[in-house]
Amino acid sequence: MAAKLFTTLVLLGAAAILVTGVLGYFRARDAIEKAVFDQLTAARQNKTRQVETYFRTIAAELRLLAASKMVVDATREFRIAVDQLDRAGVQPDLRQKVQDWYAENFIPQMTSILGRQPELSDYLPVGGAPYYLQYHYIVENPNPAERRKLLDDAGDGSEYTRLHATYHPLMRAAASMVGFFDFMIADPKSGRLIYTVQKELDFTTSLQFGPYRRSNVASAVARCAEPAGQSAICLEDFAPYAPTGGAPIAFMGAPVIDKGVVIGVLVAQLSNEEIDNVVTGGRRWRQEGFGDTGEAYLIGPDYLVRSGPRTFYENREAYFAELKSVGASDEEIAAIQRYGTPVMHQRIDTEASRAALAGVENTGEIIGYRGVPTLASWGPLEIPGVRWALVAKIDSAEAFAPIAQLRQELLIVGGLALLAVAVTAAWLSRALLGPLRELTAGVKRFAAGDYGASVPVRTRDEVGQLCSAFNGMVETLHEKNVVIENKNRENEELLLNVLPAPIANRLRGGEAGIADGFAEVTVAFADLVGFTALSSEMPPHEVVTFLNGLFTRFDVAANELGIEKIKTLGDAYMAVCGLPEPVANHSERMVRMAIRMVHITREHAMENNVSMKLRVGVNTGPVVAGIIGKSKYIYDLWGDTVNLASRMESGGVPDAVQVTRPVYEKLKDHFVFEPRGPIEVKGKGKVEAWLLRL
Repeated sequence: MAAKLFTTLVLLGAAAILVTGVLGYFRARDAIEKAVFDQLTAARQNKTRQVETYFRTIAAELRLLAASKMVVDATREFRIAVDQLDRAGVQPDLRQKVQDWYAENFIPQMTSILGRQPELSDYLPVGGAPYYLQYHYIVENPNPAERRKLLDDAGDGSEYTRLHATYHPLMRAAASMVGFFDFMIADPKSGRLIYTVQKELDFTTSLQFGPYRRSNVASAVARCAEPAGQSAICLEDFAPYAPTGGAPIAFMGAPVIDKGVVIGVLVAQLSNEEIDNVVTGGRRWRQEGFGDTGEAYLIGPDYLVRSGPRTFYENREAYFAELKSVGASDEEIAAIQRYGTPVMHQRIDTEASRAALAGVENTGEIIGYRGVPTLASWGPLEIPGVRWALVAKIDSAEAFAPIAQLRQELLIVGGLALLAVAVTAAWLSRALLGPLRELTAGVKRFAAGDYGASVPVRTRDEVGQLCSAFNGMVETLHEKNVVIENKNRENEELLLNVLPAPIANRLRGGEAGIADGFAEVTVAFADLVGFTALSSEMPPHEVVTFLNGLFTRFDVAANELGIEKIKTLGDAYMAVCGLPEPVANHSERMVRMAIRMVHITREHAMENNVSMKLRVGVNTGPVVAGIIGKSKYIYDLWGDTVNLASRMESGGVPDAVQVTRPVYEKLKDHFVFEPRGPIEVKGKGKVEAWLLRL
């Protein structure tokens, strides 16, 4: 046994070297990971402050300009001049020239952006003033489109042109000084953009009735025009804006107040380029410490980017190839190509973006939007009016490149050490008997998953005793594993029969007191009419067999439609759609389930030669769901929505489905409902109901 002891010591030495190397590797990895996370967090926080400072600065400058005498006077006088032009109307030939200009210049541009030819009437202005002023300041403007703002006096002799020649040079200078892409004044009474610096196609159009009434600039003007917003700055998030060629534009508005009355709204048109330059660092990622794959990007509550990803600027071909590889839709890719920017078109829905938009600031290793492991730091931005988040990230492969080098060196050193051990073991193996080799082979087979492995017992020494003990251990473990696997399988099936799969998974994960609120689900109650009387005439086992067969068919239908059965109580059946996993068409699914239940009941009654009808009540609304009890627990629902669904069933009509107004409003275009009028509901008084007869 001296040789065996010597060999054991050598192997222990080799194991110690291996453990030391592994521990050193993981500690070095943790240290580098922490350094990378700290660097990403610092970069993210710095860019967050820059973006927030940019918007605070713009808001302060806009508020200051809105209170200036120049803007107040200009607003008052431009309103009067535009109203005069509106009352004067417009000559037919001038109107036709403006329409021809749109058809020849604007419509082709929008066709290339949208990928289809839009209707000319969708973009034409409304009213006399827009046609008159767009003709003189756009159609007949001697400057190219990007320099239309240089025209001070259109030479038409109108009062508007006189005012424009006075105020426009000052307004143009102010817009240039503060860095606004465009600078506009809106009349909240008429909704018109009575003045703009750039003279784009929104000039003098109505934000209430014109082609841009649903744009974000219209929302900004409407918010700032409210009396409650006289001291507010109204910021509207980026969205594609047709007058700028579909480029993503944000609008910030401030009320123009004269003698305590809002007479106008001063609107700053903000280009995405400024935000993009801040977030991308002027596209100097390497100089900012992001390496070859690192970057920072902004996302909005719709998970669409507000700044361009790095690959889009550095390698377009690789960028679109990556989008296709991660499953981006053809529509998304086509939109990015048409508009020439991923902003407001590329969707990034990752663990980091979801957490950041939820207001959580954290770091971690995630699967990035390019489908590769990524180290990321994320957090929300504090900008009134928008809900944005910023993510800074770098590919894990690049971040851990030094660790890869260290791993390679450790493998080389470890390989040499193992080689030395192997040479020593080869010499010592002559002293080891065959049973030890057989035992080693058996252990390897067992470690590889062969739980029936056994070795012959050839000697009575320590090695033989070890072989015998190994065989006994393998046999015992095999028997216990079989018992454990069977029990686990039975427990899993039992748990899934009691609880929904997501809730069961949370319960297995150790979560206690499971309770969730759901904003909108659809609940259904069904009850067999006349079953109590029928069951009194049937033997007990036939009653159980009848109900089991019927409710089993209900369960099959619920499973096919993605509906969660909650419980049965006697001859009543309760189900819900829209939880624990939300679905968009929960009301439609539940009504289809109700229809199937009525048909199934008819078929089951005919097959069993009994007279039986089903009464179903359906309601949509918020509920609270959770687990009740410690033993024999059940997943149940509570709330007014559940109570009203139960009342719809109890006050319903046999062989029909009775629904509430929320269900009717959602499905009235998909199903034919018969109004039943107000019915008396316990605890609610009169409630409107509709019947879906079958």
